[in-house]
Amino acid sequence: MDRRRFLASAASLGIIGVWATRSAVVSSRVVWREDRASFPQGVASGDPDDHSVVLWTRRPFDQGERQALTVEVARDADFRSVVARARSPVLAAADWTCRALVGGLLPATTYWYRFTDDSGAGSRVGRTITAPRASAPRPVRFAFVSCNSVNEGAQNAFRRMIWEDERAPADRKLGFVLHLGDFIYEVVEYPDEVPHRYSRTVYDMGRIPDGRKVGNFHVPTNLAGYRHVYRAHIDDPDIQDARAHFPFVCIGDNHEFSWQGWQSFIEYGGKIEPAQPLRVAANQAWWEYIPSRVRKASGPGLDQFGPPEVTRAPIETLDDHGFGTEANNRTAVGSMTAYRALRYGKHVDLILTDFHSYAMRNPGERPETDVFDSSFPVVPQELMEIIDGGKEYAGGNPPATITIGDKSAPNFRKDEPAYTMLGREQKTWLKERLTRSTATWKIWGATNGTLDMRTDPQNLPAGLTKDKWPGKDFGAFGGGDFSGAFSERAEIYDTVRDHKLSGFVTISGDRHSFWAGYATPKLPPAGFDPVGLSFITGSISAPGLAEAAEYYKDFPLLPLFVRKAPDAAPEATINLTIKHGVRAALEYAASGDIAKARAVTNPDVAPHLEFVDMAGHGYAVVSAGPDAIDTEFICIVRPITRAATPDGGPLRYRVSHRARLWRPGTPPKLEQQVLEGDAKLSV
Repeated sequence: MDRRRFLASAASLGIIGVWATRSAVVSSRVVWREDRASFPQGVASGDPDDHSVVLWTRRPFDQGERQALTVEVARDADFRSVVARARSPVLAAADWTCRALVGGLLPATTYWYRFTDDSGAGSRVGRTITAPRASAPRPVRFAFVSCNSVNEGAQNAFRRMIWEDERAPADRKLGFVLHLGDFIYEVVEYPDEVPHRYSRTVYDMGRIPDGRKVGNFHVPTNLAGYRHVYRAHIDDPDIQDARAHFPFVCIGDNHEFSWQGWQSFIEYGGKIEPAQPLRVAANQAWWEYIPSRVRKASGPGLDQFGPPEVTRAPIETLDDHGFGTEANNRTAVGSMTAYRALRYGKHVDLILTDFHSYAMRNPGERPETDVFDSSFPVVPQELMEIIDGGKEYAGGNPPATITIGDKSAPNFRKDEPAYTMLGREQKTWLKERLTRSTATWKIWGATNGTLDMRTDPQNLPAGLTKDKWPGKDFGAFGGGDFSGAFSERAEIYDTVRDHKLSGFVTISGDRHSFWAGYATPKLPPAGFDPVGLSFITGSISAPGLAEAAEYYKDFPLLPLFVRKAPDAAPEATINLTIKHGVRAALEYAASGDIAKARAVTNPDVAPHLEFVDMAGHGYAVVSAGPDAIDTEFICIVRPITRAATPDGGPLRYRVSHRARLWRPGTPPKLEQQVLEGDAKLSV
């Protein structure tokens, strides 16, 4: 790309464009002194391609509406070889955040950058890396993460990531960090109200301006509230260090807007409310604090989001994909388009989707399903499939009545479209991007879990529970993520199969747990025919199901979740329940013998899984080359307090899952290796 086209492209993204020179490299002439107090949220870079990257900082000023900073980019950390320098505006209207798109850079090259104000006060120095050219044969190595809650945990995983990267040989260093959502948690606890949750200390994030109290939490009601939450998260030293050390590629999940929200709807206590201005505020705060190349509806503004005017209005009609047709809803959601794709060399096409902006209301959360509530912690899979499929269930022949055990109710979904989390336009884009990709590995960043989370309550021993299991066979743990979008997931996976695509991989977060397995449109008894690989990373710090289960009150099915032996730490039998079945979990809970537990595995419950750890925190690292892909789980100890050592504290385990590139029409095969630690309940 030449300079003229680059600057035009930068303007269309609403970013200041800076063109680097590859000749006339000079030492910095800027009078710079590091003053981190003047740049309290540090620096960051995002969405690198093979010749450019977005740089970010925040410099709040006490007066005026507009100031300017000098941004410099160099080939060395001492800025003796400066390749780009420019003035970049910083506005109060953007909460004093600043973005600059620097082009003309060399591919697959490390650069350093910094910002300086007119007084000479400077930001810390940041480090970034450009992507390799699309034709470059070199392997690509990156980390993927999700779910960093500074309110309830420590971000030790980022410390570990930096520590290992600084000591890695050149071919093992990370090219970027992919953040798959829940970069913030908009649900904030105040320590004076909730000093502890589980065994965790609730850390002070300050008061949300104009916050709304919902149960034990406080949530934003406007732009000022979201901005406060972003600043509180980025103030964490380990998050800030990671953003300065690596370029980030980010896509939001639910907490960037509202925990149980979708489109411009929010839901608290079972009450659904339209919240179009809140959706715009959430999008604006994300755009201001996350350096990226996402599109915004306001057009080529160079320095601010330019939010559209919307009003809070009832959303009463839906289109044939469940999207609210009300004008303010369309405008609010359309204020920012986050789904996009980035190419990393010959081997990786990174395709990112947004699961909440265009999603239909989850039919499993509707009150019509209440009639089927039971005392079991899982839901009959056939019930989930019927309400997911709507009028498309069973090839377009849904039942008029849903019968589960001895309970029946009219099928409220029989005339409605199948559940979608992607929406019409995004799904069309995703399928087209997958089928046209020429990369060795088509890696879908799917934000939340794609792997089925189920077990076999039909095999519970008689008399363990008062009630009989009402389902035909398997039971699923809810359906709040993409694993419950059976019809839409099958549509994507069938596209992969029909177009004979190899190298299809999904990577996700959100579940606060590590998973490795196979992308398959169906499981026994319907069959098992994988078309790719799937991985889910543990949370950076947010607590998960296994931790919560340690605090469950005693009930007959507690051994399916946790084993509490005298004078021993609790053990996550939920891993065995999901991967091996209820008999295995019950055996281990009783005997503590893993060999005996595995001996009673139900092979039909989870042929799609090679690894599950519902107690896992940390991050995953992908290495993708011409012949194979490897995903390594780096699991840290529970991050209750900030580690006292520079390595981020000890590891629980390090586990590798490797697969050779498979031929189209043949199933992939993962090879597992426990490299460090103990993961016996997960394999």
